[in-house]
Amino acid sequence: MSDGSLSGNRLKLLESGAEYFPALLEAIHSAQREILLETYIFARDETGLSVAAALCAAALRGVVVRLMVDGFGARNFADEFMADMAADGVEVFIYRREIRPLSLGRHRLRRLHRKLVVVDGQIAFVGGINIIDDMDTPGQIPPRFDFAVRIEGPLVVRIHSAMVRLWRMMSWASFKRRQLPLRWVTPVRKRVGRMRADFLVRDNLGHRRDIEVAYLQALQGAQREVLIANAYFFPGRAFRHALVEAAGRGVKVTLLLQGRVEYWLLFHACRVLYPHLLNAGVRIVEYRKSFLHAKVAVVDDDWATVGSSNIDPFSLLLAREANIVVRDKVFAARLRRCLERAIVDGGVDLTPERWQRQGLWLRCLSWFAYGTVRAAMGLAGYGGRQSV
Repeated sequence: MSDGSLSGNRLKLLESGAEYFPALLEAIHSAQREILLETYIFARDETGLSVAAALCAAALRGVVVRLMVDGFGARNFADEFMADMAADGVEVFIYRREIRPLSLGRHRLRRLHRKLVVVDGQIAFVGGINIIDDMDTPGQIPPRFDFAVRIEGPLVVRIHSAMVRLWRMMSWASFKRRQLPLRWVTPVRKRVGRMRADFLVRDNLGHRRDIEVAYLQALQGAQREVLIANAYFFPGRAFRHALVEAAGRGVKVTLLLQGRVEYWLLFHACRVLYPHLLNAGVRIVEYRKSFLHAKVAVVDDDWATVGSSNIDPFSLLLAREANIVVRDKVFAARLRRCLERAIVDGGVDLTPERWQRQGLWLRCLSWFAYGTVRAAMGLAGYGGRQSV
């Protein structure tokens, strides 16, 4: 399976906020020239306040700090943070700030869902963790179960380039070229390790299916094992077929999925897909210990991905997403151990019989949710492409 991965990287898997935020704050505190940060959510809680304070302190000591947040995911950011951070010199951009709650137009649904950081063009972070406290889980048992990766090496150049490109594009669209040219750090393509990895984005221009295609290629090439952990799992026909086909040729396919309800409609809609997958030999485990927010996978011994992209219409068809794909046995083994531990500690195996025992009204409820999601995607103009 060919790929565009770069060698010479040093990667560190970070499990949940307990490992991610100390590493992030350390990088911000040590920054000397530039900090770029993108996030979907920036919450006003203990973690959000700590990150905001660190960014402001960096700006006050002369570091160029550019922060981009999503206008829906961080819809309170302008009122809670923006004025104070801007006063300290942090450059802030709110992605698609205008919100129309009742609109299903595809432009309104295209959000910035990436979670990216680059510091001084030398250290990057990619993953699924927002700027929000792990313990801040209303209606859920904390902490969130999620992952990010700390990156050094040539791959940082690609991540930095993607962030600069988005900032320039959105700034041009917003300010109609009235803005003065901005200064950017030039990353050095320096080898610091031996790990191979690629950086993939999903956008609505030239990279509409890059993340999905990477998954499909990995599934089609799998020989022994596929282990996917995903918070919001509502794949299209091609993805479902690839899972079933892998299981049919003897690959051990395991899905670790959300077992606690956050978004009612999508949670119940995706459960309609379970019987077909279970009957085809796919193992489905619901994580019920706490709130699953991970978007990761391991295939065989040396393929792994970590990022922001769920396997649902929002991530695969609408939002801006970012994942890394790692080709390294040590990294894949570490991620596999984390997921296997989660399955043992907080997983519940599902069977076709469990679906039947739900009762007719619950099954009808799931079919209603499924039909509603399909209809919503059709209204947004994506019904045919998703093929759910």
